[in-house]
Amino acid sequence: MVESLLLAVTKVTTANSLGPLTNATGFFYETGGRLFLVTNRHVVVDEVSGHVPEHLEIELHIDPDNVAAVTGYVIPLYIDGVPQWRETADTAGPIDVVVVELERDKLPETFVYLAFSPQSLVKNLDQVEIGTAAMVAGFPLGFHDTFHHLPIARRAMIASSFGIRFQGNGYFLTDARMHRGTSGAPVVLKKPGRTSGRKGLPWWLLGIHAARLDVTNRDVHEDERLNLNCAWYADVLPQLTADTGDTDT
Repeated sequence: MVESLLLAVTKVTTANSLGPLTNATGFFYETGGRLFLVTNRHVVVDEVSGHVPEHLEIELHIDPDNVAAVTGYVIPLYIDGVPQWRETADTAGPIDVVVVELERDKLPETFVYLAFSPQSLVKNLDQVEIGTAAMVAGFPLGFHDTFHHLPIARRAMIASSFGIRFQGNGYFLTDARMHRGTSGAPVVLKKPGRTSGRKGLPWWLLGIHAARLDVTNRDVHEDERLNLNCAWYADVLPQLTADTGDTDT
């Protein structure tokens, strides 16, 4: 059996009519009987770089007895010109997290997955202190187990006070060596007393990894990268997945 966390994370490829564009990471979030794919906003659209894919392609496991069996699944980002993702903003500006609802009746009947839920979100902020060892599961530079189609994990230390908006933004910092392709990956922490990762999801969902953080005064010839990263707080997900749909798109 494969660890449950790996079945909650999927490789994301952005594409248009001409073919693939970029690699990223996404994960499944379930609430009220509805299933969503979570990733970064800059994965689905990035006005600064001119990145405007037409659809996403993800891989779905389809055989509980054979983890290597997968099928591709296409998620249109626009229908009749209308964006199909949900996004939101706060007082500091846009939040780099989006969700796309997956239509269950269009998913394979044998789809094998696990999903985070509202119960995965941290209720007591005292459970996570600065210096806590967390983990990020994703597809750095697209690298992964290409036979079993599973992500890999990187260690990540909580590098800023958890629960406080770093410099007024809706994210905290992690100290980890991250790469392109990990955008949209879940930042997780093992729940106390849960030792098995093969039944259910014994993980707290802390945030959504977005990007490496750099400083403007770094000398690229003299100074190494900080290896600090922005992770948007996962408590934005209940708002993005609310039944009312009162989110900006």
